[in-house]
Amino acid sequence: MKKKWLSMLLALTLVPALIAGCGNSANGGNDVSNSAEKSKDADKPVEIRIMAYNAESSRATYLKMLDEKLPNIKIVFEFVALDNFNNVLNSQLQAGQGPDIIEVGGETRLLANAGFLMDLTNESFTSKYADAGLAPYSVNGKVYATPLQSWYEGIFYNKKIFKEQGIEVPKSFDQFIQIHKDLAAKGIKPQIMGAQSWEPMMKQSIGLVNNDFYSNPDNKDFDEKFNNGEAKLSEAWLPYVENWSRMITEGILTPDMLGLSYDQALDEFATGKAAMWESGPWAVGTIMEKSPDFELGMFPIPGSEEGPGWLVGGPGSAFAVNAKTQHKAEVLQILDLTATPEAQQALIKDNAGSSFLKGVEVDLGEIYADCEEAFKAGNVYAPWTAAWVSGNPVVEGYGKSLQEVVAGVKTIKQALEDADQVNQVMRDSLK
Repeated sequence: MKKKWLSMLLALTLVPALIAGCGNSANGGNDVSNSAEKSKDADKPVEIRIMAYNAESSRATYLKMLDEKLPNIKIVFEFVALDNFNNVLNSQLQAGQGPDIIEVGGETRLLANAGFLMDLTNESFTSKYADAGLAPYSVNGKVYATPLQSWYEGIFYNKKIFKEQGIEVPKSFDQFIQIHKDLAAKGIKPQIMGAQSWEPMMKQSIGLVNNDFYSNPDNKDFDEKFNNGEAKLSEAWLPYVENWSRMITEGILTPDMLGLSYDQALDEFATGKAAMWESGPWAVGTIMEKSPDFELGMFPIPGSEEGPGWLVGGPGSAFAVNAKTQHKAEVLQILDLTATPEAQQALIKDNAGSSFLKGVEVDLGEIYADCEEAFKAGNVYAPWTAAWVSGNPVVEGYGKSLQEVVAGVKTIKQALEDADQVNQVMRDSLK
């Protein structure tokens, strides 16, 4: 584990000078044919490459708008699955062949500290966003990315099954557990999870931590202390994650789910084979395509005490600019257009969320009616994107260890200790 994350960090922190000379080709001569060729090239749209870990389908309306509004630019959209995104991106950046625009999340601070991202602090469009949307992408007072729509995850549920079984949306974690038991007793699969990915368990467990730990004002400084190595997850979070682990010990999340992919779990839920599934708005289109009459709802992850619950999320991904882009003017055109109400609504159309652009309001619709109280209370948080310097490596280490907990080879305490170790390795490597 230690060698793996050291390797990743070294890849990120290679001296930027190694790539400074790449892409600087020289064309000799000023003859007529050369001038004519330049004139011909000037009429062609400039290609701007966007590398993203959200699929093109989740940006379709937005990309179409860019195509219509910016005829001088041709967008080349490159989707790379999240599991391999950092490896592909790091390799390209080191080789001086990185994309012009990078979709970023929890790795923003690492990339910025390594000198790979352009400082956007003083660009006119940056000030159009609320501070809450810019904070996760800022380092030492400088902004290195501008937010797309917010993201959030909760528990999708089949309203028809709930109605038929006389089940109410849970307001506490005990009620949540009991719903699983009641459905299972009637031969209905309560919850499906594509645990082949480490993300769902990681997020669901942090949902309970949000409710029971981050909601306490006494813990408001925890993330800063964690970044500084002054606090540990294995100490502060342990009782809350152990409470969540009843999902495992009581047979709700089972080892066979480790063999299920995201798509397989989605299909089981969408075709009525399970009553609940954790995910976010990006999955709605696929669910409704598979089952047009599906009665879909979402509720927040409930806490130990009855209340509005919490969603896992916050500022979602953002667009950063490769510091070495050869097309700065065109890239800034794109980000300037993105900072308009029209572009924000286009983004939200294919991937529902709220906007951090000042003055833009979004009606999320009936599917999320059960989340309204949580939204109003501001109960949406993901510490690894909102606050942690080494967010993505830490939660990946934690999530993969939770898979081992389900497999029966690790304890919750060991999973949290693994996350602490990753955080310490990353901190030591940044010194």
